Amino acid sequence: MTEKPESAPASTAQKGPDSRARFQSVVRTVGMAPILILLCLLFEVLSIVNAVGSWSEAFNQVMNGHFWDVVISGRFASAQNLSIVAQQAAVNMVLAAGMTFVILTGGIDLSVGSILAAAAMVALIFSNIPDLWWLAIPMGVVTGLIFGVINGSLVAYLRLPPFIVTLGALTAVRGIARLIGDDKTVFNADLQFAVIGNGAVYGVPWLVIIAFAVILVSWFVLRRTVLGVHIYAVGGNEDAARLSGIKVPLVLLFVYGASGALAGLGAVMQAARLYAANGLQLGQSYELDAIAAVILGGTSFVGGIGSIWGTLIGALIIAVLSNGLVLIGISDIWQFIIKGLVIIGAVALDRYRLSSSART
Repeated sequence: MTEKPESAPASTAQKGPDSRARFQSVVRTVGMAPILILLCLLFEVLSIVNAVGSWSEAFNQVMNGHFWDVVISGRFASAQNLSIVAQQAAVNMVLAAGMTFVILTGGIDLSVGSILAAAAMVALIFSNIPDLWWLAIPMGVVTGLIFGVINGSLVAYLRLPPFIVTLGALTAVRGIARLIGDDKTVFNADLQFAVIGNGAVYGVPWLVIIAFAVILVSWFVLRRTVLGVHIYAVGGNEDAARLSGIKVPLVLLFVYGASGALAGLGAVMQAARLYAANGLQLGQSYELDAIAAVILGGTSFVGGIGSIWGTLIGALIIAVLSNGLVLIGISDIWQFIIKGLVIIGAVALDRYRLSSSART
């Protein structure tokens, strides 16, 4: 008579899967916040070393009782620099919020940088017309909305691939932006809405206030409305969403329209900050920063998974990275290389998250 192998106690058998599930739950909740904190600490330490002169000199000063003097020599964590980081992140937050809507449906929008340039040109041109200057902000946003709706219509009703549509729009809209301003930079030294880009309320820049307002509204739409449920459903399984009665074309039209409109708002913010717009250079590579922020924040390229709060963290990581590299004296050549590696790493992280979810 053969003995029956003893089964592991229930508590032991379940311990592995339960602990793994708890760990994955914590990772999803915390997201990339620890990476953001570590980056801030790293750049603060490097800025201290840069200010003191070398690691050995910093160590010597600490050992000689000048710890506090060494600590306050760092520039990254200063109130002024953190305000600059927040302002640098603001426009990307707005663009990335729109990109989050699109990527949650499994799409992509490569045209937001070009749309921002065209919308900024329109806003600056209207600001220079004495009787119509008050239309500058709404026309900038509406310009972005129009381009977004065109993208959405091609994706939703003609069933064209989002990558191809928005890649074509990236080039075409950039050309339109140059045509709008006759291929020249448009200036307005007396810009009526310049307070948006350079003013503050109780020390908090208007750019930051607007960006956080966009994040809050986006969170409300995604988490507290039926439309938000439909966006996640379309990204999760478009065919199932259609069979369940969701009007998929209208959802797609909304997300691309929202992405375009927020690019228009970002254009107004950038124009207010610079007092100028240029169809050739303004907004170049902004789409890459927005996509990187969204993917770093945990939104999956395949759609249906992600959150706007993750996008906020992702945008801050991009801003901290850009600011910190400049602060410690890294050349712009290496900045491009490092940013490119971050984008590749973000996509690799997305693939890892998907494969981990599939295994569990």
